[in-house]
Amino acid sequence: MRKGVLTLLCFLMLLAGCSLPPERPVTKDELYKTGIYNYYTIKESPESVLAALNREGEVVLEAQYRDRLIYIKILATSQGLQLHFADR
Repeated sequence: MRKGVLTLLCFLMLLAGCSLPPERPVTKDELYKTGIYNYYTIKESPESVLAALNREGEVVLEAQYRDRLIYIKILATSQGLQLHFADR
């Protein structure tokens, strides 16, 4: 009995860690409202970023701001897009 509960708990934790597609598709306007294509140099096209966001629910981009190399993580949530920045 205890093994079954522990197995179920581990399985649920594994599923909670996976990214899911957003409840409603992200639009190009929402992506442009973030301003990342105005302030950062990003190699990926907006269309490929939208496709990844709508399929996976998140995307990590390599970007450049002036002479700094950074990562931008975009999460598609029910409240909208969330951006997280990290140095490379």
